[in-house]
Amino acid sequence: MLRRTFIALAASAAAIAAAAPAFAQDVIRLGASAPKSGPLAGGAAVTHWPNIQLWMKEVNDAGGLKVGDKQMKLELVEYDDKTNGEEAIKNIQRLATVDKVDFIVTPYSTGLNIATAPIIARYGYPHITTSAATDGVAEFAKRWPNSFWMLGTSSQLAAGAVQALTKLKEKGEIGNKVALVNVADAFGLELVGAAKPALAAAGFEIVYESSYPLGTQDLAPVISGAKAAAPDAFVAFSYPGDTFALTEQAQVQGLNVGAFYTGVGTAFPAFAGRFKEAANGVLGIGGVNSEDEKIKAYLAKHQEVTGATPDFWASATTYAGLQVLGQAIEKAGTLDKAAVVDAIRTGTFQTIIGEISMPENVNRNVWTVGQWENGIFKAVAADGLPVAGDPVKKPAWQ
Repeated sequence: MLRRTFIALAASAAAIAAAAPAFAQDVIRLGASAPKSGPLAGGAAVTHWPNIQLWMKEVNDAGGLKVGDKQMKLELVEYDDKTNGEEAIKNIQRLATVDKVDFIVTPYSTGLNIATAPIIARYGYPHITTSAATDGVAEFAKRWPNSFWMLGTSSQLAAGAVQALTKLKEKGEIGNKVALVNVADAFGLELVGAAKPALAAAGFEIVYESSYPLGTQDLAPVISGAKAAAPDAFVAFSYPGDTFALTEQAQVQGLNVGAFYTGVGTAFPAFAGRFKEAANGVLGIGGVNSEDEKIKAYLAKHQEVTGATPDFWASATTYAGLQVLGQAIEKAGTLDKAAVVDAIRTGTFQTIIGEISMPENVNRNVWTVGQWENGIFKAVAADGLPVAGDPVKKPAWQ
């Protein structure tokens, strides 16, 4: 379904015209393709779409982006990719050739970003991924020099999980037995592939291992199998639906471990809403430095504009990626896509997650692990960024 969203409001347009009379009014057309249905629709509804809404409103309320001698507002053309790579590719093709948008917002998720990267590169659009984690970033940057990877690598994220477990083991709060689970998608396969040698190097023993297809509804057997192995820690590289199902089953079946880690979706506000006090001590992928004033302001603004709380990981990165795109367009002073790609590669950008530069097309300063504490998912492991605390042992399920 095509929906054209015109964020500009007549009232604000009049005010802007009065405030910036030297600039001609025009629009920049953005295209977006991401899940509105299918297994990843819930994740995109939390992490992806609201941040586009927030960023566009803020830019348009401020009068738009300054492009050369013009002040240009933003207009969005958006499509549902149905969590399907083929559909996503069709959408990008249509955005480029039929809608003829000026720029394309990154798709959502590792798999969909990798699936669409070739066609986004074919049309020369800057491709700033903000919800994709892969160890292929260096190779991809060479293959698609228009692509920029802001969420770090799979190895960084897996190493963060191992780092958190190691801290707990060194404090004597857990032993060395780990149950390891993953969704059989690009994301899960990459993370588990990076985690296994990292766990072994840190002295952990994998006592149970299992994977499951994306969209699996019944994960009770996975948890019962893990419980039978009597692990000290449970690690799942999971997607939102799986994350909730695995946690629920662990609670129901009494899988009590000193470290319980799940993947995408752990950082969602709905996770704390669903599990309430039982969420305390749960570790998960991502996190943000909740003590940072820029993050605090972002969380408040997101709530005010969208009516929803963002997740405590990729939401902030998604918004930051849009900030990078906007600043690069202004720096280039043109809508020429190649010039904007060059501006991203050579520029330094001020964002809510800190200063970003990607001379090798990769942002390596990332939060890797968070932990729930009284309604806040605090970063407890990171690369190149400050965290909000150290991991603590998870109490038994309530």
